[in-house]
Amino acid sequence: MAEAADAAGRQAVEKQLKICGFKRNADVLVLYLGGLGLRSIPSLSLFRKLRYLWIHNNKIQDLSFLEKNYCLTELYLNNNELTDIDISGALKNLRALQILLLHNNQLKQLGETVKELKGLISLRTLNLFHNPLAYEADYRLYVIHSLPSVQLLDRKPVTQRERELAFSVFNFNKFCAVESIAFGKRVDSLPGTAIWHSRGTWPARRPMVPPGREFANHTNKVPFENPEDAVLVRAMTRSVMEFSSLDWNKIPTCQERRLKHKAEESPEKLTIQFR
Repeated sequence: MAEAADAAGRQAVEKQLKICGFKRNADVLVLYLGGLGLRSIPSLSLFRKLRYLWIHNNKIQDLSFLEKNYCLTELYLNNNELTDIDISGALKNLRALQILLLHNNQLKQLGETVKELKGLISLRTLNLFHNPLAYEADYRLYVIHSLPSVQLLDRKPVTQRERELAFSVFNFNKFCAVESIAFGKRVDSLPGTAIWHSRGTWPARRPMVPPGREFANHTNKVPFENPEDAVLVRAMTRSVMEFSSLDWNKIPTCQERRLKHKAEESPEKLTIQFR
């Protein structure tokens, strides 16, 4: 059965090469293998300059044939039988990939799928709808947060509002610290508080201050190994703030001082301190 599937894949590739009139592997930039009912495709590593690949509407379950096609910019894998894309690890090396269509497959693990796609630094268009993972809570926000280069997700443009919301949901501690510093708000969660998401509990982490590196010790050393810890602790240990008020009606102006029209009085100063 497997041998027959491999033979069908080789024949499909050879047929396409003949149709397009390719004589050298280096000339192959485009391959169209869509809608052929293929279960297996032979390695395409010979086509080092391949940029556009259509494999939609087949029965593909494995992507190991893409391991060395580093020049791919568009990959159409929709309407197949993929259940996991991180088994072969083929996609994470496609740094030039800009368009990836994976809709209408059987992808279930959102976290693992997104982890595999994080290496696609040029990815602009991504389709994951009609997969089981697309029905998880906060699915769209999680993908937007994890893959910041994506501009079009599931046929809908990614908005700035969605990026801000994704940041506040999945970077909760950092978001609170930034809000506290920028707008004088109180941080509600303590460092190390675990935040629950639909993908599980994120591990608690308390900022560790190395001995002799505390704040205000007048050293040039970095106080924390992780800068985010420094920001969070600084937000939690707010400095004292002081406001003063004067009755300026009792303070003579420069002209009144010269002409001595108003007797000088000791100004009453009201000072309030708080954290």
